[in-house]
This record gives sequence, structure tokens and C-alpha cells, in this order.
Amino acid sequence: MTILFLTLFIVMVGFGVIMPILPFYAENMGASATHLGLLFASYSMIQFFLAPIWGRQSDKRGRKPVILIGLVGFSVSFLLFGLATSLRMLFAARILGGILSSAVLPTVMAYVADTTDEEARGGGMGIMGAAMGMGVIFGPAIGGFLGEISPTLPFFFSAALALAVAAFALIFLPESLSEAARQEARESETQRSGLTEIWAAARGPLGFILILAFLASFAAANIEGTFALFSEAHLGFGKAEMGVVFVSMGIVMVLMQGLLVGRLLNRWGEKRMIQVGLLSSAVGYVLFLATFDMPSMIAVMAVMGVGNASLRPAVNSLVSKRTSAGEQGSMLGVVNSYNSLGRIFGPVTGGLIFDIMGYRWPYILGSVLFFLILGLSVVLFNHGRRQQVPAVSPGQWSPQGSTRSD
Repeated sequence: MTILFLTLFIVMVGFGVIMPILPFYAENMGASATHLGLLFASYSMIQFFLAPIWGRQSDKRGRKPVILIGLVGFSVSFLLFGLATSLRMLFAARILGGILSSAVLPTVMAYVADTTDEEARGGGMGIMGAAMGMGVIFGPAIGGFLGEISPTLPFFFSAALALAVAAFALIFLPESLSEAARQEARESETQRSGLTEIWAAARGPLGFILILAFLASFAAANIEGTFALFSEAHLGFGKAEMGVVFVSMGIVMVLMQGLLVGRLLNRWGEKRMIQVGLLSSAVGYVLFLATFDMPSMIAVMAVMGVGNASLRPAVNSLVSKRTSAGEQGSMLGVVNSYNSLGRIFGPVTGGLIFDIMGYRWPYILGSVLFFLILGLSVVLFNHGRRQQVPAVSPGQWSPQGSTRSD
């Protein structure tokens, strides 16, 4: 768990480094808000197609080698970021990072599913979420403060850190899948492409959960690519202030996911936790428009942190419990693909709206979307409680979660 925690922490440090520094870094190379949206979306486009494929490879080959590939790929892509001298090179580094580092998240979540029972699964997913929250704390701080020294230093620092964790994992991380389980996965493999798996899952009983993951990711990513520009236009913030803002959000996420998410999932169930996350995100986007100084921005980021801390662990736990042991990597990869799909269209949409309509409108759209998803979840989850769900065999999907979670 320590190595897995460090793995996700490093990946989110890299994501956090990008948030405050990349918009200004790319602007110096001639990027507009629309270019920034495309830059963020290119990474997610690659993840959309490859996450189920990497997850399936981890089912067949084992979790450890796929995690190592993801960490080394992450390091190489950030090294290229630091060496970039043009917008074209930034896109190349971003795409390469998407190809290789997309192996990490679904494989780590599948590793957690391999090594926990249903009672402990929510807590395990929450701990991994806390690792991601820690990355959100330290990543923007690294990006904001080291960026004041040199705009390339945060990228080189992240690359070196990822290589160090990869070496540590190579030596100390045990394999969670037995050879018999890997052989069974290889023998039962079909010739499905990643896109076929993604489409088949959407048409299955778990389709609404996947659509929910997509829409929530879209609404959040709608502002990710332009948040630094929004803060600059709305409050006059620079790189250092952006680091402080993201640290505050990360602290809330770590406290929620490390201490409370597992307990609340066991007490309330995944569905109610998802709705808590949707509500806090919807309210948070409205409150962003009312911020007037650093303390008010930090308070709103804390509200948003509750939403982010609740959503992803609850969705991953729900999907994992309704997936057979031999398909954990593949199916959690599909969930990651739907998250990535939202991050493909969200930044592009946010960048276009920012350029055309002004800096407030991406937040208005994000809030409306979260309120709509929340309403749909109330209707469909209540409908699901009135139905008894049979056990799921390999390749089948169900939106209901376990009967205990209901």
C-alpha cells in the first residue's frame, strides 16, 4: 500500500505541477485559452483509448510490470516537457505521457481490488484517493514556487521523483496476481479492442454510472484548463497564489479520503457518497464566482475538495464490487476511459467558452451540469433500490452496487 500510495502521489504531483504552471508556460510559446484546452484534452484523448487496454494487460501480465511502465513513461514525458521549446513539443510530450502513464491509475486500483475484501475496499480506494489528494497539495506548490525559480524546474523535479519511485517499486513491490489468475485471464481473453469494451460497457446495466463519471469529469475539466486564467482575471492571482489555492483543496481531499471516505462508504453506501460529491461540486462552482480574495477562494476550494474526495473512490468501489475478479483491471480501465472522455471535451469546451463568452461562463456551465447529474442520480438510484440485482458474471455490468452498499 505504501508503494501504491507513492505511485499515485507522484502521478498527481505531475498533474498538480501542470495546473498552475502550464498555462503560463504555454502562453509564453504563443498558446491561447483554446490551445490550452486542447493541450489538456490531448492527454485525456490517449487515456480514453488506452486505459482499458493497459488494464487488460495487467490482468494478463500482472500488475507490477504495467505500473513500472506507467511510472517510467511519466518520467520521460515530464523530461520532454522541461526540454520543450515550442508549442508543438509540448503537445508531443503531453501525448507521450498519455500513452504510457495511462497505465498507472486503472492498474493501481485493480491492485487494491486484488488485495481487499468488500468491507475494506472502500477504505482502500479512499487511501488511494488520499494519495491523489496529497499530490494535489504538493504538485501545485512545486509548480507555483519552483516555477518562480525556473519555469522548467518543476518538470525536471517530477521526472526525477517518478524514476525514484519506479526503482523503489521494482525492488519492493510484490505482484498481487497469481500466475494461475494471469493464465486464466489470458485464456479467457477475447479480441475486443479498447473502444469495443468502452461501448459494450455503456450499453450494459452499469451504463448510467459510466455516463455519470463522464459528465462529472466533463464538468470539472470544463474549468481545469482555464482556472489559472480565471484566477488571474478575477482576482489578479499569479503562479505563487495558485499554488496556495490548490494546496488548500488538497488538504481537504486528503483528510476526507484518508480518514472518512472508507467509513462513510461502509455506513452510507457508494450511491449516497456519489450524490454528496455531486452536490458539493455544483455548489462550489457557483461560489467561485462570488470569491473576492484569497481566504474566500480557499474556502470555496475546500468545498470543492469535499466533492472530489467523495466522487472517484465511491465510483471505483461500486464498479469494483460489481466486476468479477478476473476483469478488475479491464473494467476499472473502462471507468478511467469515461473519466478521460470528460477531460477530452471539458477543457476544449471551457477554453472556447472562456475566449468567446468570458471567464465566468465555464463555471456557470459546470454548476448547471453537476445539478443536472445530481437530479438524474436521485431518480435512477432510487429506481435501482426497488430492484434486486443478481450476481455479476465476467463481462457483465450492474449499476446497483452490492446489497450491503444499498
